[in-house]
Amino acid sequence: MNKYGNKVIIFSAPSGSGKTTVVKHLLKTFDFLEFSVSATTRKKRPGEVHGSDYYFFSEEEFRKKIEEGAFLEHEEVYEGLLYGTLKSEVERIWAKDKVVIFDVDVVGGVNIKKFYGEQALAVFLRPPSVEILLQRLRGRETEVEHHLQERIAKAHKELEYEDQFDLVIVNDQLNNTFVEAVDVVTSFTNA
Repeated sequence: MNKYGNKVIIFSAPSGSGKTTVVKHLLKTFDFLEFSVSATTRKKRPGEVHGSDYYFFSEEEFRKKIEEGAFLEHEEVYEGLLYGTLKSEVERIWAKDKVVIFDVDVVGGVNIKKFYGEQALAVFLRPPSVEILLQRLRGRETEVEHHLQERIAKAHKELEYEDQFDLVIVNDQLNNTFVEAVDVVTSFTNA
């Protein structure tokens, strides 16, 4: 066991709630945190590195790892497009005497929490409202309107999971959210 007690911190939220921004801030703030690299079957994009951006697998390799019980959680987002968290990734980070931090979807976050129990702190990052979430997603200007509507419908479902998390942070003012997230990590890790 490492000096932090083999802990994991999970940040989950509907898309557009700011979880990636918050996790990046925490990684800059605490040198004992390390980001858990996910596995995927999607094609590698230019400049991406296996083991750094993602663990890239063929669909056949990924499904074999599922059968072997290698994943903490996994999801088939679209037919043939799978994402997941390898148990070996957590072990790799713990061996470096670090605390694992996850930026995962809501279902993945619930599953990781169930797996690790008291070793895990599961944080649900909630937007102040669905209307503000829609504004944020529109502000990205990366998606057409029908994709936005799909994300909002998914967000409504994901918001129903918040009571399965250890705590909820409402991401209204980003600086306040950063302070609250730092306090939560400090308390959980005794840093």
